[in-house]
Amino acid sequence: MDLRDLAYFETIAELGHLGRAAQKLNRSQPALTKSIQRLEESFGTRLFQRDGRRIKLTPV
Repeated sequence: MDLRDLAYFETIAELGHLGRAAQKLNRSQPALTKSIQRLEESFGTRLFQRDGRRIKLTPV
């Protein structure tokens, strides 16, 4: 995990959409997915829940 992962996390949470976050951050969706996976591994829990095309924070 690094600060970049946390910045990506913030943008994804704010926009609630992985595609829009990727576009805003100038990154690919797979790159953001890997970033989320790193954070989830670091914290030992899921941070996001997918709901169709939207993505939202878990209660954690």
